[in-house]
Amino acid sequence: MRTTTTTEPITPVTGAPPADKAESRHAGSYSVTSWKEAPTLTLSAGGVEFAYRQLGPDTGVPVVFLTHLTAVLDNWDPRVVDGIAAKRHVITFDNRGVGASSGSTPTTIEEMASDAIIFIRALGLDQVDLFGFSMGGMIAQVIAIEQPQLVRKMILAGTGPAGGEGIEKVARITYLDIARGLLTRQDPKQFLFFTRTPSGRQAGKEFLARLQERTNNRDKPISLRSLRAQLKAIHHWGQQQPADLARIHQPVLVLNGESDRMVPSNNSVDLDQRLPNSQLVLYPDAGHGGVFQFHEDFVKRALEFL
Repeated sequence: MRTTTTTEPITPVTGAPPADKAESRHAGSYSVTSWKEAPTLTLSAGGVEFAYRQLGPDTGVPVVFLTHLTAVLDNWDPRVVDGIAAKRHVITFDNRGVGASSGSTPTTIEEMASDAIIFIRALGLDQVDLFGFSMGGMIAQVIAIEQPQLVRKMILAGTGPAGGEGIEKVARITYLDIARGLLTRQDPKQFLFFTRTPSGRQAGKEFLARLQERTNNRDKPISLRSLRAQLKAIHHWGQQQPADLARIHQPVLVLNGESDRMVPSNNSVDLDQRLPNSQLVLYPDAGHGGVFQFHEDFVKRALEFL
């Protein structure tokens, strides 16, 4: 059954345990800790040294996070990671050529999905849940179509289908807001992810501050070459023929802000209408980063869904 919801913030769920009370397991097993303290690990697979982190209880189906344009490990909101890891095992990673992972960044979403599958399989996992944000949501769709037996449930946030409205313009919007950020001495995500209303501006400042909470063993920033490769991949995605999303039978939670200017919010509505088993949440006075602006509500919904 599909439901379309516009929501206000609700009571937050309990976050992950404090670092000083967290369990730690080593020698190849999982660590249960906070995102701020989670060690960065490496895994060799498919000719790539993948950098990744994991935390949360070593039970149940893991949740693999697939991240957005330009993002490395340190671009995940700690409140989202710790919140979901309070109940679920979370795995985040840098895809090929991004951050501390080796290799050259692919120029198609399909190649990125193939690399993600290689990484997941190399961890010895036969089934996962996927949380794909923005470009990561595009990758998640391909994985679900190409490897349906691998995916149990999906969360798609701030993303759209192949050939979706306005997706071919992401590169132009990104470059404009990078320039805007340089001129105003602000992080471009303040413009790309959040509305320019007072609440949107404040949410952006708080989000960017949270991204700096981890101070040790931070990831390498994305290179300009990798950024260009990712933009090319998204541009191709926006020009592709629509995929048959009816082939995705897994339960899907679709979320976005109601005013997404990077991947227009109509794409989230389109996804919900075309996916056989989905539900939609649109956050008020929020843009591309709606799940970070409303992180308390998002974490509660995500845990209930998963």
